[in-house]
Amino acid sequence: MRTQKSVLILAAIFLITFAASYAFAGHGAVHKPKHEEFPEGDTVNIAGIIYNPHKEPVGECHVTIYQNGREVDHLETAHNGKYVSRFKVKKGSVPGSTFVIQAKKTSFGTKRITFKGTDFSQKGTHFYISEDITIPRVRDAAFWISTIVFVGAYVLIAFELLHRTIAALLGAAIMMCISYTIGTINPAFRIFSFETAIASIDMNVIFLLMGMMIIVGILKNTGVFQWSAYMSYKLAKGRVFLLAVILMTFTAVSSAFLDNVTTMLLLTGVAIEICLSLNLNPLYLLIPLVLASNVGGTATLIGDPPNIMIGSYAGLTFMDFVIALALICLVAMIAMFIYTKLVWGKDYRKSQESVTNVDKFIAELKEKYKIYDKTLLTYGGIVLAFVIFLFLSHGYWHMEVSIAALTGAAILFTIGVVTKKVDMLHLIEKDIEWPTLMFFIFLFILVGAVEQAGLLALIADWILHLSKGSFFISMTLILWVAALMSAFVDNIPFTATMLPIVAYLSKVIPGSENTLWWALALGACFGGNGTIIGASANVVTMGIAESKGYRISFGGFMKTAFPYMIISILICQVWLMVFRPG
Repeated sequence: MRTQKSVLILAAIFLITFAASYAFAGHGAVHKPKHEEFPEGDTVNIAGIIYNPHKEPVGECHVTIYQNGREVDHLETAHNGKYVSRFKVKKGSVPGSTFVIQAKKTSFGTKRITFKGTDFSQKGTHFYISEDITIPRVRDAAFWISTIVFVGAYVLIAFELLHRTIAALLGAAIMMCISYTIGTINPAFRIFSFETAIASIDMNVIFLLMGMMIIVGILKNTGVFQWSAYMSYKLAKGRVFLLAVILMTFTAVSSAFLDNVTTMLLLTGVAIEICLSLNLNPLYLLIPLVLASNVGGTATLIGDPPNIMIGSYAGLTFMDFVIALALICLVAMIAMFIYTKLVWGKDYRKSQESVTNVDKFIAELKEKYKIYDKTLLTYGGIVLAFVIFLFLSHGYWHMEVSIAALTGAAILFTIGVVTKKVDMLHLIEKDIEWPTLMFFIFLFILVGAVEQAGLLALIADWILHLSKGSFFISMTLILWVAALMSAFVDNIPFTATMLPIVAYLSKVIPGSENTLWWALALGACFGGNGTIIGASANVVTMGIAESKGYRISFGGFMKTAFPYMIISILICQVWLMVFRPG
């Protein structure tokens, strides 16, 4: 059994490493030059960028160039949408010729640009021209297949007909298989290429999770989480609801300055230990904590990936986010305290009543939950402090947060193995949540497919069409669509799709200033609380709980979390209407 697990883990590591090699590799334009029939002729240079209707570059677009109806070159755009064509033609034929550039890709219409040879700039026997092309979206077979498979995968997850990792794997495999079988025969069925599928995996997220899982797994060997559980209970003096409020507040504040996934990786072990000592189902505390992490991460520029994207695109600073969003996040937290009391208050009271002598129980916890490896904890504390420093300053270093996590994990792992305080195989098999990591990989591929096919762009266009220049309608649509979409799909690609739409609306709608950006940020971040797969922190936390024997279904999580998500978005709606933060 141990050998089988080791083989599965090695296979997972291979897949992640293989995916990373594609995700971080640069894919240049594929150029298939025509045979040079005129070695002594004129040289024609045509370059440009292929855009979609949202002015985003389109990679792997087929570009064909014709001279007087005769094909002279064919190539594919790079991942950044650029194409560069260079070919020879008969000497002196350029000025009197008509040239056509044709751009074509699955899920897009064919666009042809015609221009005369006299439009070129000339330098000796070299002719130059730059032509950017915007190609329209179409709803072809690839669009409908990817949408159906995507919805089908989510149905399997939502109704627990399959484990979420297997459902995501099945959906991703079907899309890629159709692309390379039927799609080879008929290009209208080619959803995306293998390279695009792999590149859609956000390896920054995967490596961040892996690194922090290793760090937390090593720190577990020191007893620090059990000790933290004792200290939290002591601070709350046995009042379980107060204990939940203290932990939710700490989680929200930590998530504002650390990635919320990292925060939950650090706190999930503490929460489980607390609940076990109180005979309380850990899910009754973990769900409020993960909701608090998503709310707290909304308050700052670095708290959640959508905020980082919005800040970079709109030129908003760290303090812009704090001034505009910190207070509304505080209001949302207060609403969460009340909601938690209403939903889990009875369970908290039963747990509290099970302890007849609080002082005696605190003394028992102090004796039971001690730090039993201070040396390893010292090393771990120093490394973790260094990682947190890198998290806070990663913008200065132009460094991805995953690099900080992997660096800390590598250092601490090495220390643990060299000092023989950590069992390497046990940590790799037990403490790294491989099903969770694999789920993220295949979910990224699923979302990347519908993004390529145009489903997310269709939703963005719908918002633009319905707004009709109204601030109230635009703000409401952006807020609620972002929230509902983020509850069911990863908010990173959806936010990326919405950026140019919100930028345009912010310019043309009088008085909107930065308010529409805040609507997008609040919707994307708060919306992640809606379902178990709405945010990375949700998946990771529930995955750890499941590995400990405390499993919650998709519907069970949604039943308790989705109502709070609606409440928080209603609060945001009123807040944005009344205060219009600029």
